[in-house]
Amino acid sequence: MEMAMEKQRIVILGGGFGGVYTASELMRRINRISKHEVDIEVVLVSEENYITFQPLLPEVVSGAVEQLHVISPIRRIAPGVVLYVRHIDKIDVENKTVQLAPGRVPRTETIPYDHLVIAMGNTLAHSMVPGLYEHAIPFKYLGDALRLRNHVVQMLEEASVCSDPEERQRLLTFTVAGGGFSGVECIAEMEDFLRKAVRSFPNISETDLRLILVQSADRILPEMKENLANYADKLLRKRGIQIVLDHRLHEVSADRAIVMNKATKELEVIGSRTVVATVPTEPHSVIRDTPLQCEKGRIVVSDEMESASHPGVWSLGDCAAVPSGEGYTSPPTAQYAVRQATVCAENILATIRNQPRRHFKFAGLGKLASLGGRRAIAEVFGFTFSGFFAWLMWRTIYVEKMPGLDRKIRVFIDWMKDIFLPRDITQLNVHDEQQVRREHLAVGQILFHQGDFGDRLYFVVDGEVEIEVDGNVVTTIGKGDVIGEMALLDHKARSATVKAVKPTDLVSLSSDAFDQIIKYVPGAANAMNKIHEERRQRNLAEQTADSSADE
Repeated sequence: MEMAMEKQRIVILGGGFGGVYTASELMRRINRISKHEVDIEVVLVSEENYITFQPLLPEVVSGAVEQLHVISPIRRIAPGVVLYVRHIDKIDVENKTVQLAPGRVPRTETIPYDHLVIAMGNTLAHSMVPGLYEHAIPFKYLGDALRLRNHVVQMLEEASVCSDPEERQRLLTFTVAGGGFSGVECIAEMEDFLRKAVRSFPNISETDLRLILVQSADRILPEMKENLANYADKLLRKRGIQIVLDHRLHEVSADRAIVMNKATKELEVIGSRTVVATVPTEPHSVIRDTPLQCEKGRIVVSDEMESASHPGVWSLGDCAAVPSGEGYTSPPTAQYAVRQATVCAENILATIRNQPRRHFKFAGLGKLASLGGRRAIAEVFGFTFSGFFAWLMWRTIYVEKMPGLDRKIRVFIDWMKDIFLPRDITQLNVHDEQQVRREHLAVGQILFHQGDFGDRLYFVVDGEVEIEVDGNVVTTIGKGDVIGEMALLDHKARSATVKAVKPTDLVSLSSDAFDQIIKYVPGAANAMNKIHEERRQRNLAEQTADSSADE
């Protein structure tokens, strides 16, 4: 009598190229193996039910490609996989479990595993730059591209009717932090889109636009050969893009980006209502909380993709330090992740079946970067190309790499339409205004002016602001205080100007949410009135003390 095989569960964390292609390769290979030989379940955990083809995100911003055409359903790429569309709360490598955050049903879920594949990529390092989380737009996922596109169109709409010259300049200044592939391609497509879009705005000319690329290194595109990077630099500058080298993003707030000169440590303020951040990045916090051996934040693995410190844990992609087999660590790019996925899947199955494992070795095929305006740079098999031919090469290679025949066709049709039809400037708002949000103020920044409409309530998390009435500073308030309650309670204009005297973090509540709390939470209105009365008495006492001192 033949004994049944014990089921093996392979859990894959991450819905990017590394995770999805590992799942796809596993399912393809498992379907070829007899059920009597192995019984394997493949589980994939992703925050979305699709994979994003990130090289085309800049063209979503510019409108050259429809947003849904740069994503592909995971279930069609990896049929048969058990898919959880959830956030990952915890990895327990000692007990071999993964804890998932609740979905619509408010319950967490714990998944045991026999083999774990970590392909979670990296995240924007919000904590490294004050105000980055609150005010910068990241640029990694489809939602980021949609948010940026809507924001850019909104800035044009606001600027077209703005009568304040300084505010108008801030609205028409677009800043991108990071001069790598993502940052360069993003600002190039933004410039291309803006230059064409302003033709529909009689009050805005091309000369009103200001685009700034901030790069911490001494040149942009350090991943490319220097001659190609220089070509890109000259082309972008020729189009009017200001490139600020040897500077890093230091602080961000609602109407400015503060950059620091790396050599002199001097700070420069860029008035800008748009800040896109592609740097700095860091490993996912879930990975940092594990005992896995890491190197510069990336999980240390062998050239077989298995963790150096915990057998049965595998890792690949941006979050792993995978030896390339060519004497260096594999760079965090899609072409490496896809090939790592094949080796990782093969080695996991070889381990389960007690067969020899394979070593990863890949030298890379080349690098490409789109520069907008039907120009690009390319480095393929050691040869370099630039200009229109490189742009054709870029499009040909990437449409071929798109997962799914239907997506290839859709993107190709989008590109054909873009040749003959003007790009859309419609603003598509898909999210309601945040009822609760975090905000950051730089020193000297004004939160609101006396006489402004009262639309939000503010709680000071950290820092200090001064309250100014009719040009006179009446008091300062700090951590734990509330700002702006009376304008919301009485539905009237702001009675004071509030300005930061220290870097200040706040949490704000929309007027609609505030009204609901006042209406339905017993005692809320009385509590707010009490706060205001205590503040009034404190201000009065301070003014009396000042008068006595003057006498």
